[in-house]
This record gives sequence, structure tokens and C-alpha cells, in this order.
Amino acid sequence: MEKFGKAQPVRRVEDHRFLTGHGRYIDDIAPDDALRACFFRSPVAHAEIETLDLAAARASPGVHLILTLDDLRPGLVHTDMEAVRVPNRDGSPVRETTRPVLAGGKLRFVGEPIACIIADTIEQAMDAAELVELDFKELPAHVALAPGGAALHEEAPDNIAFDWAIGDKEATRAALDAAAHRVQLRVVDNRIIANSLEPRGCFAQWEDGRLHLAVNGQGVWDMKARLARAFGLEGGQVRVTNPDVGGAFGMKALPYPEYFVLPEAARQLGRAVRWMSERTEAMQTDNGGRDLVSEAELGFDSDGRIVAYQVSTLCNLGAYSSGFAQAIQTELFHKVMTGAYDIENIFLAVRGIHTNTGCVDAYRGAGRPEAIYVLERTMDHAARVLGVDPLELRRKNFVPAAKFPYRAATGELIDVGDFNKVLDRAVTEADLAGFASRKAESKKRGKLRGLGLCYYIEAILGAPNENAAIEFAGDRRVNLYVGTQSAGQGHETVFAQFLSDQTGIPAERITVVQGDSDRIASGGGTGGSRSATSQNNATLAASSELVERFSAFLADRLGLNREAVSFDDEKFRVEGSNLTPDVLEVAQMARDAGRDDLLRIEKTATLPGRSYPNGAHVSEVEIDPDTGETQVVKYTVVDDFGNLINPLLVEGQIHGGVAQGLGQIVCEHVVHDRDGQLQSATFMDYAMPRATEVPWIRFVSEPVVSTANDLGMKGCGEAGTVGALAAVANAVEDALAGHGVVGAQPPFTPLRVWQMLKDANDGA
Repeated sequence: MEKFGKAQPVRRVEDHRFLTGHGRYIDDIAPDDALRACFFRSPVAHAEIETLDLAAARASPGVHLILTLDDLRPGLVHTDMEAVRVPNRDGSPVRETTRPVLAGGKLRFVGEPIACIIADTIEQAMDAAELVELDFKELPAHVALAPGGAALHEEAPDNIAFDWAIGDKEATRAALDAAAHRVQLRVVDNRIIANSLEPRGCFAQWEDGRLHLAVNGQGVWDMKARLARAFGLEGGQVRVTNPDVGGAFGMKALPYPEYFVLPEAARQLGRAVRWMSERTEAMQTDNGGRDLVSEAELGFDSDGRIVAYQVSTLCNLGAYSSGFAQAIQTELFHKVMTGAYDIENIFLAVRGIHTNTGCVDAYRGAGRPEAIYVLERTMDHAARVLGVDPLELRRKNFVPAAKFPYRAATGELIDVGDFNKVLDRAVTEADLAGFASRKAESKKRGKLRGLGLCYYIEAILGAPNENAAIEFAGDRRVNLYVGTQSAGQGHETVFAQFLSDQTGIPAERITVVQGDSDRIASGGGTGGSRSATSQNNATLAASSELVERFSAFLADRLGLNREAVSFDDEKFRVEGSNLTPDVLEVAQMARDAGRDDLLRIEKTATLPGRSYPNGAHVSEVEIDPDTGETQVVKYTVVDDFGNLINPLLVEGQIHGGVAQGLGQIVCEHVVHDRDGQLQSATFMDYAMPRATEVPWIRFVSEPVVSTANDLGMKGCGEAGTVGALAAVANAVEDALAGHGVVGAQPPFTPLRVWQMLKDANDGA
């Protein structure tokens, strides 16, 4: 990276206010006179409601209103949550199981909301919740990730929500049958809880018949559309805002029941109503991530080239099909199913299972980490079974650089890639040549050392179109309106930096405006690693329009042809003149001339294609065989993200993603007992990775510029997690393989690792 020029590693400007306590989150902006809401939730995982007596609770001091499902129906046109469905492979009708905003006659998971209590204070609301009398007939809980068990929904026999498949089953089966070598592996992808630093929350109020919902989400437009449909309102009657958001990770991308109940409470009371989740409440009710088991099979010819790949998956949806849950482990998994490899024959079959647990939906990566994890675990296992170098097995099967643009068997058109180049750099940066000596040194200290590699690729998701507006606000200030939403990624820095790079406007004079459906014409929100690429593509279009219109204005003002005015990314140049105004000076000229039409430039731009970030993660772990303690001691990432706008922010995204992937593999795990009670509902019971568990993560950029957008960029927000899962798991497997452990499954807690070693030793 050169010291001067564009794409500099600029420090995040928003961090000063965050670190000094000046962030403006939901609890900071809620009206002081807002009433407080709490939810009375199901204490059991599966039951039929026999009696719900609210009389004592309604008479409790400070209580203004209690809402049940029946109380919502006069105000809400639709009282069911929306969700994407996937078709069944046999063409049978889609199973339309529904989730009511509040539980009606049946309870399906611990924490499911039954009633909302509105009071003057949160203490009064919680006291009233203690007075609710609930009688129910408890039913057997189904918590196993398997068909069968007590039925949660009449519409889903054997608790199978869908049975989906894609690919050529017959051709894949024939290729596997004819393969010289076949390798099978069962891969468990354990459930996690997102645990954003700021739990979910919102407040609602009505002003002149118009609804305003402020929510700590990942965008405003989807929520606005759903509220309008639910309440039978026109779009102009709904305003949604996102203030500062303290972490999201996909978990906050979708609406939750609370976001529909509070607006109805505010409508009935004519008062603002606010709600903020408590931590255990969040652990019970936030959408979880992952939670699937896959049976994978790879077929190889006699030279070690893959001839076929087949995966059969059971995925846990929880009690209901949440927003994108069905699509994540089917369509999104399928997009990157073949990874970086040239595989002709593939088949993926997925069954979604309902269990008496909370819902599962998007979590950093949403389908792509799951797919790469299965593939890269199986590739590493295959290398061990076939007795070949895991790096060489990957190289032999990489899509060659000369074959791009490459149409994968999944249908994805990958524009560019040079996987060998990236892997070569990873070998050097991770010092693989020195691993043997590091392993020997660990052995002297009584530790087992393992090396794990993951080569990943992911497909950027979300709407390809985005909106940007550049507004000259006077006093040499500029507002940049964006349709995405920051949840801590540094958007205020990177979007201002990019506009500054394109126009020469000093970044410190640019204010990034986000998260308000009244101030922004449209937007796709944040998710699928789309923000930087899609938003800056729109900003580039708006910047180009600005330069063109300002140039025409200058030319007209000076009585010149348009061609006489040029722009060099900082100043306008006028042919035959010493006049060199910058953008802010031309904006002031336009203001003085009464040209208000030049003071706001707005453009919507659409990306011509998806980008495909890829890279190599190399992990080394040490295991204490006496205690089972597993420590990730060395971690190297070499990524191809194409052109970078701010390398410092990119590195931060990778660090965060790796920490989340590492956490899932080493320590994070959701545990329910046989009755569906969540046993890991506090930080005393749910292990999050701490600083002592996460090593220094070395990040190196090895770019191959994307041709799918004018910026040459590839998204980076989720890539760290996509690569980390298999890299760490493969390292643990490598450390344990010499002691007879095969097919090790996470989380690799001390007890689990110790037990695997003990079982292998007893078996030997």
C-alpha cells in the first residue's frame, strides 16, 4: 500500500463517540415519557393453552394495557409473521406453517411471547407479568434434529417443514459409483447465539395517524413494507428509523413479533411505547445460527480429481420457519457448494426440521459458511484417507485461472479468480515450512499441535441496486444519504472516504446519513456482505452525475462548451483559464445563482453481477491431552477482496469474523434439555471467546480485481467467518488424528476433546 493516494487505511471516525459514551442507541433516543413494555413468555417448550387469566395483571399498579393475540386483531390486518418458503422436491404443495405474532392456542418454544404488558415503568410491567395466570396442557417436546416426535404443526407431518433438492441426482450417483475413490464424512454444524453487544429493542409512536417505529435493525425499507402490510397502511403512513446499532450479524436483519406488537400498543394508548430485551430473553428469542448436520460424499478419479459431490442435510428451523431460514440452508448453501473447485456433478438434498426451540435464521455468512465448512472438512478428511497432501489435493481441483469467467455447476458465474496465487501467498505468510519444528516444540511441552487449512469462496448476496444522494447543506458541509445500515462496521468512515476520493470533498466535511425511511428514497439495508460494494457503486454513480452537472453549470456560466471543463478528482479545470474551483466552491456558486437543483444529486445504481471473495485461512492449534484444552495459537488469512477502499477497516472485519468462527468451533454451543429448556441462557453457561482464546490474526490482501463492478471490489464482511470454521476444525482434527480420533465434531470444549482422546485410547 502506498502512503499517498486513494484507499488509505483511515481510522474510524465514529469510534470517538462510541468509545466516549456518545453513541445514540435505542435506549438513548426513546422518548422520556414513553411507556415501558415487557412480554409474558412461554415457560415451556410445547403445550396447549387451557387458561390465560390476565385480570390480576391488568389491575396491577401502573399497568395501562395488556395485549394478547385476540387484542391485536382489530388493529393488525395480518397477525402472522412472513417467511420465505422453498418448494418440495417432489412437487408437493409448500407446507405453509405459520407463526402468530403472539402465541394463540399453542406454545411451541420456551420464550415464545404470549402477552405484552404496558406500564409506566419496566418494574411495574414485570411485576404485572408475575400475576398472569397461565394453565396449560404440556405436550412432549421434540428437540432432536430428526424427523418424527410430537407434531408442532398439523401442516408439517413428522415435523418436516420442507424436503428440497437441487442438482442431477442420477448423474452424481453414477459418477460416485464409478469413482476410483469415495470418501464420506458426517459434519455437525452446531447452533450458536449471535449475542450482539446491544440486545434487540424498539420504540413506537403515532403522530397524526402516522406510525414511527425506531428499531435497532439492519435497514429500514423491508421493515417499513412489512409494517404497512400488517396494519393495512399506505407506505407514506409509515416511518422506520435505525439509530446507532450495537452489533447485528444477520440476527437483526428481520422483523420480530415485538416490532408489530408495540405499534399496536402505541396506537391504542396514544402514547409512545418502548421495549428493550434483557440478555436471557435475547438468548431465548433471538434467531440462532447454523444448527445442521450433513452427510457428505466426494468421489475422486485415480489422479485425485473430484468427479462428484453429494450432500444430504438436516437443518433445524426451530419452532417456526423464520424469515430466510428455509432459503439459507438450501438456495444460499447451494450457491457456493462447489467452493473453489472444478466439480461437474453435484447433488444437494435438504430437509428442514421443526423442533421445540427458538427459530434459526441468518448469522454472519448465512448459508455460505455452512456450505464451505462441509466441503472443506470433507476435503481435509479425503486428503487423510487418500494419503495425499491436503494443499496439493486442493490445488489439483482448483478452478484454473485461465478458465474464468467460470460457470459453476451451481449456476453461479464467477467472474475472476486465481486460487493458486492466493494459496501460494498463504503458504509463505503462514510459514508452513516451519510447522514441523513448531509441532516438535509443542510436543516437548506435552502438547499436540495441528495444522488446518480452509480455502473458501463466497457469493455476495442482497439486492444488486442501491441508492445514494449527495446534498450540499451550506457552510461547506455535505450530507451523503445511503441506503445501507451500519451495525458497527465503520460505514461513516468508509462511505465518506470513498466520496472524498471521488470528489475531493474533505472527508471531515461529509456527514453520512442512514437509517431513516423519510430521508432516504430507497435502500437495501445491510446483509450478505453487500454494503461497501453496492453502496459505493451508487455513490460512484452520484459522484459522476455531480461532476457532469457541475461541469455543465460552469461551462454555461462562463459561456463555454461543456468540453472546455474537466475534473481531476479534486478540482475543476477550465480550458484557457486559471479558474480551478473545487466541488464545494462550485456548489456555493450554484447556491448563489439560485440553482437549488444542483444542491442535491441522487442516483440509483445496479451492480451488473455478483462478486466472489475468496481466500485461504491457515490455523494452528495446541491441545493439552491431559485436560482437553484447545488453544488456537497461530492464525493467518490471505484474502482476495479485489480493490480495497480502506484496508484497516477490512482487516477489522476479518478479525471479527474469525473470532466468531473460532468461537463457534472451540467453545460456543446452544444446549437444550429433553424438555426444550435452554440450558445455555446466560454468559455463565454460554461460552463466548475471550481475548485469551483469540490469537493475533495476520491478514494479507492478495487481490484479483473483480470485473463484476466498476470498483473492482469484492465484499468482505462475512468472509472471516466463512473461512474460520473449517480452518480451526481441520487443525483440531489434524492434532487428534495421530491419536486415533476420526471425524471430530465441535464445539471442541476441554471435556469433549478429552473424551474423544480417551475413547480413541480405550478403543485402541
